[in-house]
Parts: sequence; structure tokens; C-alpha cells
Amino acid sequence: MAGKLEVERKYEVPVDFALPPLTGIGGVASVGDADDQRLDATYYDTPTLRLARGRVTLRRRTGGNDAGWHLKRPSGGDRSELQVPASGRQTKPPTAVTAQVRALSRGEALQPVARIRTHRVERALRAADGSTVALVADDSVNTESLHGSRPERQWRELEIELVDGSRSALDDLDAALRAAGARPAQSPSKLAQALGDDYPAAPPGPGKVSALAAYLRDQRDAIVEHDPGVRDGDAESVHKMRVATRRLRSTIRSFAPLLPAGTDLNRLHDEIKWLTGILGEVRDGDVMGERLAGAVAAEPPELVLGPVAARIQQLLAGRVAAARERLVAGLDSRRYTDLLVELDAFVDATAAGPRTSRKELMRRAGQALRRADRRLAAAEHTPEEAPTHLGHERRDERLHESRKAYKRARYAAELVAPIAGGRATKLADRLTDLQDVLGAHQDSIVTGDLLRELALQAYAAGENAFTYGLLHARQHEHGLLALNDLPKARRRAAKAARKLY
Repeated sequence: MAGKLEVERKYEVPVDFALPPLTGIGGVASVGDADDQRLDATYYDTPTLRLARGRVTLRRRTGGNDAGWHLKRPSGGDRSELQVPASGRQTKPPTAVTAQVRALSRGEALQPVARIRTHRVERALRAADGSTVALVADDSVNTESLHGSRPERQWRELEIELVDGSRSALDDLDAALRAAGARPAQSPSKLAQALGDDYPAAPPGPGKVSALAAYLRDQRDAIVEHDPGVRDGDAESVHKMRVATRRLRSTIRSFAPLLPAGTDLNRLHDEIKWLTGILGEVRDGDVMGERLAGAVAAEPPELVLGPVAARIQQLLAGRVAAARERLVAGLDSRRYTDLLVELDAFVDATAAGPRTSRKELMRRAGQALRRADRRLAAAEHTPEEAPTHLGHERRDERLHESRKAYKRARYAAELVAPIAGGRATKLADRLTDLQDVLGAHQDSIVTGDLLRELALQAYAAGENAFTYGLLHARQHEHGLLALNDLPKARRRAAKAARKLY
């Protein structure tokens, strides 16, 4: 469910402030007539103000041109807004909204926390062609806290929001308003002023907590941040949330002795693994669909016998659709919100614990890399077809385990980068290259297995299976060619490691 991006600036103004002439500034050719609006908004949050802690606001507003439910979230330096129409006297947030904040609310009930009445006088700033550069709103605000005993407050503020104008136009208008006596708002929102001291403080910035606690916090926050996009079916959000879960699991394994002693790390790891798994079913299906579509398109038409592309698309689309249903059901479950609550306690306990020394963090990160090196060495000394009936892993399986180990080493290098500097970042880049080589090999194996399954289905349906066999051979070749890049990638990673550990 996509929202629109709000690019706006807010100002504190005295009661006798007069809007300066804005024509000729930022492409403004004329100022429209005043649009007088009476807005009445009730803001919702959890009893512990979890939404406000994430700088998210949810309100039901009447009056104005956009009455209904408004959900606003940070988006870079701006904010995104989702609007959902309200029906009748509806006072309970609709599912379309509550689902979008479920990760942030941790499943807690939403209740009114403030009422804000605004007398707004809005003017459109128009360009010569009649388009609207921006809207300027002059607000007289009256707030009532429904959370705690904050007294009612009244003030005046100004807001300018881009519509069709450019950011440079906004900068020009900003300069004119400041010259007239407007000052950038010190409070993040009307809600913050309504709640006063009850409004949650911003989390500690970089450097205020240990590198270990900051890394864990960033991954927890990434899960919450990308939750709405995952629910909306955005492939990139699925990918980024999955990466965050992998980083958490990796950190638990690589730095376990440095983490809070009261946490059941094995159970927490397994719960995060569950989330990784349901994300992975969707992500892997999406990636495989693109991979095979490209492979079929790359073949000469005369070598594509039968409905190959259609069969592949049908199989994977069905699997991905079912995986998406399982994923959304998982995100709607108590298990998911319980995991987020447990992650909150885990991150807080890590931040409150003793600050881990740079030396110890570096030692643990170095150990993660050495474990990966040993696994790759073992894989390279494994025969192509090891006797699995004797309990030995195949070479391909050991190469896959090496890839996962290098991924953990890469995440460890990312974690220490704030305290180790550019050398750690360089090593993380080199390990990414090494991991990608091993990943290309593993992808060829997984793709080959799927092609074999598709070939059997096609054969059973009376279709020609030639193309699936051809594609299988191509994938095998790709996997072997990928390993040709392994020695170079390994040397470059080893060189970067020597400069760091």
C-alpha cells in the first residue's frame, strides 16, 4: 500500500506574524485566495507510545480536503503519508492502517492519546503555467493530551509543502520566510507539543552505545522499517528485511560470549531463523523466476521447444503466491510480535551492559574469518564426488557452507567498521566479492535441481523436455566458470584481512 512523499518544512511564528510577499520567489507567479479550514484530529498510539518512539503518527481527521485516517512515517529527511478514507463515525483504526504499524506497535492495542484542533488558512503558490509550486498553511493550533495530565496548549505555526515545485524552490521560499521572522520548528510535530514531556526522546545517536549494541539495534530497526513494504509485496523490502535477520543471526553466533548472559541465545537465534525462512521462501522464488526467465530468453527460439517459459512461470508464481500468504500470516502472528519484543529486550540489555573493548570485538571478528577460511580449505580438498554413504559431505555442500561462513565474516567486519575504519569496510567489500563467487556456484546447483523437476513434469505432460536439459547443462557450466574466479577473490580478501586483523 504505497503512500505519497511529503516534502515540507515547519516554522514557529509569533502571533503577529505577517506572511511576506512570495511572488517572484522560487518560481511563484501568484498566490491563491485563502482557503479557510477547521481541522479536528484525534491521534492514536499504544499505551507506551510505541508509534511516537518510531516518529510515526496516526490520526483520524475531520475537516479540510483530506479527511480520514492519516499515517505518517519518516522517509529519509522527509515523510511519507498513507491516507485511508474513514467510514461514518469510525473511531477504531481500520485494518489497512493497523497492519502497517503492527511491527511498530508490537501488536499492542491503539488508543486515542491526543486531540488537536487547527484553524488553518491555506494558500496555493502557483507558477506561471497555473501549476501549484507549494501550499502554505498558517495554523492556529489548540491541543489536548489524552495521555497523562499535560495541560491544553495553544500556538501558531507555519507549514510549507511542495506540490509541483522543486527542492530549490522550497529553499528560496524558506529563505524568504526566515527573513520575515519565521523560525524552523524545534518540535518534531504537533503531537510532540501536545504530549510534552510524555513524548519519547530520540534514541541515542551513533557513538553513544557500543558498536555491538548499535549494530544489533540497526538490524532490529531495519526489520520494523521494512515491515510495511513486505506486507505490500515489495521485493526490495523482503530482501532488506531478510538481510537484517541474517545479520542478527550471524552476530549472535560470532559474538555470543559478549552478549547478555541472561538471554537464551539459541532460542532467540531459532526464532529469528524462522522469520528468515518465511522471508526466504518469497525472496528465493522471486529471484529464481527472474533468473530462469532470463535464461530462457537468452536461448535461440529454435532451441526453446514447448511452453517452457509458461511452465516455469506457472510453477514459480504458484509457489511464490503461497509463500507470500505464509509470510503475511507470519507477520500477523503473535510469534512475530513476541520476537520483536524479545529483540527489544535483547538490544536494550546489550546497550546497558559493559562496553565491549575494541580488542575483543576485533578478535571475535577475526575468528569468524578464520573459520570461513578453514571451511573453504576443507571444501577445496574434498573430492568432486565424495562418498556420501560414508557420512561425508559433497564438495558442493562444503562450498555452500563456506559461502555462509564468509557471509558471517563479512557481517562481523561490518560490525567493527565504526571502530576499525576503512580497512574493515574494505574487507567487507572483498568478502562480498568472495561470497558472490560462491553464491553464483550455489545458485547454479539450486537452479539445476529446479530445472530437473520441471523437465520431469514436462515429460509427464507429454511435452518435449529438451530445453530443460539444455538449460540444466548451461547452469552446470555457469557454476564451474564461477569457481574460476575463486582464487582471485580469495587472494584479495586475504590481503584485506592482513591489513585489519
